[in-house]
Amino acid sequence: MSHLFCGLNYQFWKVRMEIFVESLDKGIWDAIENDPFIPKFEKEGASIEIPWSQWTDAENKKAKFDCIAKNIITSTLNSD
Repeated sequence: MSHLFCGLNYQFWKVRMEIFVESLDKGIWDAIENDPFIPKFEKEGASIEIPWSQWTDAENKKAKFDCIAKNIITSTLNSD
């Protein structure tokens, strides 16, 4: 991947990364722009996280976008 960010020209890198990530799946870019997806339900006015073992296939797919996004971003940063 030639999208390595070296600390210079962030705006240029950001636009290229957005195009690259969206080309893989728009859901991955959504995961970058929004908070991590954690399935929850409401109970007595409180928001409670659903245990991972009880997630639906759709919830698993959406949560996987977060993991893919983190992998892409960390893979495109150099050690400096």
